[in-house]
Amino acid sequence: MASQIALLRGINVGGNRKFPMARQRELMAELGFEDVTVHLQTGNIVFADPGTPPEQTARTLEDHFAAGLGFPVEVMVRTRDELAAAIGANPYPEAVAEPKSLHVVFLTDVPADPAALDALDQAAHAPDAFRLIGREIFLHCPDGIGRCKLAAKVTNARLGVRATARNWNTVTKLLALADG
Repeated sequence: MASQIALLRGINVGGNRKFPMARQRELMAELGFEDVTVHLQTGNIVFADPGTPPEQTARTLEDHFAAGLGFPVEVMVRTRDELAAAIGANPYPEAVAEPKSLHVVFLTDVPADPAALDALDQAAHAPDAFRLIGREIFLHCPDGIGRCKLAAKVTNARLGVRATARNWNTVTKLLALADG
């Protein structure tokens, strides 16, 4: 069966905006979603494809989560095939050996203003680098995300779209879960 993957932004970080895994499963069940698997506390939900476009699924989840939690939760949804395509497009294959150095920033859409990324001086941040491919930004931070000044600039760039990031281990695990 095909799957969709919901990527929730900004929950369970620093003790704020708490959305426990059990509550995530409960709210998904209330909407009738099936084969729900929640991966990690940071908001990664794999579930049977409900037959709706990912953008519609995301809006449904955002509305239901906000009603059930009392605060908004931004949600990006990818199909299993979209996630697999993103993994296949990785422009930093050498980083797979150190998966904590590679992150994928999932965007709700292609940036409205890609020039905001073009304006970032990547050479000044070497060895850190990024590349926009479709609706994903691949961020390679060989010295770790904690030391990567480029990461904040990429995720805070005025892209005109919402974004949430996952490390390579999480991205590949989500595909494995979607493949069952």
